[in-house]
Amino acid sequence: MPKKIIIIAEAGVNHNGKIEYAKKLIKIASKAGADYVKFQIYKADNQVIRNAPMAKYQIKNTKNKQSQYQMIKKYEFSKNQFKILFNYCKKYRIKFLASCFDVNSAKNYLEIGGNVFKIASGEINNLSLLEYIGKKNKKTFLSTGLATMKEIKVALKILINSGTKKKNIYLLQCTTDYPCHINDANLLVIPNLAKKFNTKVGFSDHTAVTEAAVVAVALGSIVIEKHITLDKKMHGPDHKASFNPKEFELYVKSIRTAEKVLGDIKKKPTKNELKNLKLVRKSIVAKKIINKGDIFNHNNIIAKRPAGGISPLKINNIYGKKSKRKFNVDEKISI
Repeated sequence: MPKKIIIIAEAGVNHNGKIEYAKKLIKIASKAGADYVKFQIYKADNQVIRNAPMAKYQIKNTKNKQSQYQMIKKYEFSKNQFKILFNYCKKYRIKFLASCFDVNSAKNYLEIGGNVFKIASGEINNLSLLEYIGKKNKKTFLSTGLATMKEIKVALKILINSGTKKKNIYLLQCTTDYPCHINDANLLVIPNLAKKFNTKVGFSDHTAVTEAAVVAVALGSIVIEKHITLDKKMHGPDHKASFNPKEFELYVKSIRTAEKVLGDIKKKPTKNELKNLKLVRKSIVAKKIINKGDIFNHNNIIAKRPAGGISPLKINNIYGKKSKRKFNVDEKISI
């Protein structure tokens, strides 16, 4: 059997800057059966200049034309608040994960107990961050939204040369749009990433449909990441592209189902199949009454269920032989 699919519930900034909302998102992720719940650790002053405009999707989703700085500053949590959430995850038996957007944030993440990194698509060319994370040789999920194959190759090289073993790196196909139109999901690149870079692969899902994750699993993804929200009507940049609690629970169930139906690459009868083998395979039987001395031919013998007699594969070997006794209709032939 393939390894269990890693499911990441992306809480992101959908807590809207309120610790109680963040705790509720942890509960939702845990109840649905996710393996990780992921937040975003950053310092607004280190993340964006004061007058940087918001992306079009952010303006559309928030119906606000404030600066990026003003927007993300409202959602910034302190190191102590993340420590509270880290411990809260333990209570609900789900792993805490974070995207770190600068070196200081990555240091804080490690200090509160984090031991798995997520590198957001926008940081794929952030040399100092890649080098710092690379030196830690931790399990690392690298999102590839906006990136070309060449940029992915460069980022991988930085992580590996800095000290992270390739076996610890997971490349996630991602489309940086919220929500992502299904025509832009480009899931066929997933097996291509695995082949070209010889790494584990996954899918950071920004679409509005469950089917995308199921297809991604079928194409070889062993990591699926999805935004979650308490309510899509809440104010914020990512709520509309997220799944609510009921949707996310169904999402996880669909992934687990896909995980089971995949099986493995070996072709052999299952235990349940073997119970049916005798009933669905055939034996060579008399098509009509055959008397002793008659010659077996296509007019008097035929293959019929169940198995247990001579296999139909041997019917050509029986043609032309003389019957040693009488056989009634449907009686299994013996020679």
